Amino acid sequence: MTKIKRVASEDELATCLAIRRVVFIEGQNVPEHEEVDGKDPDCLHYILTQDGKAIATARVLPLDTRAKIQRVAVLAEARSSGVGTKIMRFILDDLRQNHAFTSAVLGSQTHAIGFYETLGFEAFGPEYDDAGIPHRDMRITL
Repeated sequence: MTKIKRVASEDELATCLAIRRVVFIEGQNVPEHEEVDGKDPDCLHYILTQDGKAIATARVLPLDTRAKIQRVAVLAEARSSGVGTKIMRFILDDLRQNHAFTSAVLGSQTHAIGFYETLGFEAFGPEYDDAGIPHRDMRITL
C-alpha cells in the first residue's frame, strides 16, 4: 500500500534526509554542502512510503505566492514505477488547497523535463549547471 503525507515529525524528516543522501550525495555525487543547504527548516516536506518503507521524498520552499518544489528524490529500486508521479500529484494537490500559492516552480534536471511536462509544467529560461548537473527551470499555475 502506498501512503503519501506531509512530514510531521523529526523522525520523518530524518528519513527524508536519508533518502536525499542516497539519491543525491551518493547516487549523483552532489556535494554535501550543496544538498544540505540549511533551508530545510523553512520548507514543507513530503514522504511517500510503500508497504511501510519510505522510498520517495520532496520539499517545498515557500517564496511569497510561489512554491518552489525541490529535492524530489525516489530511491533507485522504486524508479519507473509511478512513485514520482504519485508524490508530485500529491504535492500539487496540497499546494492548490493552500490558497497562499498561485504557482509552483522547480529546477528540473534536463533528463527529467519530459516527466514534469506530463504533470503540466512548462520549461522556461536557459539551461544551467546545478551541482554539476544540467538543469532547466519549470513552472505551473496552480
